[in-house]
Amino acid sequence: MSDNSDLQKIKAAAAALDYVQDGMVLGLGTGSTAAHFVRLLGDKVKKGCKIQGVPTSIATQELALSLQIPLLDIEKVTHIDVTIDGADEVDPQLRLIKGGGAALLREKLIAHASAHMVVIADEGKMVDILGKFPLPVEIIQFGVAITANKIFECLRATNCEGTDIQLRYKSDGTTPLVTDNGNFILDCHCIMIPDPIGLCAQLNAIPGVVENGIFPIFANTNRTLVLGTSEGAKVVELVS
Repeated sequence: MSDNSDLQKIKAAAAALDYVQDGMVLGLGTGSTAAHFVRLLGDKVKKGCKIQGVPTSIATQELALSLQIPLLDIEKVTHIDVTIDGADEVDPQLRLIKGGGAALLREKLIAHASAHMVVIADEGKMVDILGKFPLPVEIIQFGVAITANKIFECLRATNCEGTDIQLRYKSDGTTPLVTDNGNFILDCHCIMIPDPIGLCAQLNAIPGVVENGIFPIFANTNRTLVLGTSEGAKVVELVS
């Protein structure tokens, strides 16, 4: 990661604070850009802003608690005002690939329950067509080979340019990564995804697949992109 990229992430995170108002329930994303936002939110809370957060991962929960950000028990949450989260890729229709931080299931659940999703990213995350970033697919631990083969067939059927699928491992390179939900992740090196919406639906129809990292536009959720650039933050609105 370049220093310039990280600076752009900070600019996007800072600009996203404009969407935070007293009394809100906020979804708190996962990943390096979202972590910048949570730290800045902690400063805002210390200055008197009254919000309640809903973290999308154990890592984000621990960061928020260290900053004394009030958190809600997810089992008591039915509606979220705004979720602020990062993205691994964003296309011109503001569709996303997420899951590089292995939190895609919780991120998608919380984003889908939100009235507004604010996506924060550096400008390097913008692409013309999704797929260069490996698409994460969260799967149960039983029958991995069967599920992976069905995913392979799905990638071919939807005309993805690449069909290489790899089980994600921890940094030791030998132990499979297990998500906060107790599942594995398969990273699909699609290269190019011609039909993200179709692929998303077909992947989730496979038994053994829990969720995938394609985030389409949700019917009842406004989506805003705050893109950090070397000149500052650029805002792109998309109202569904």
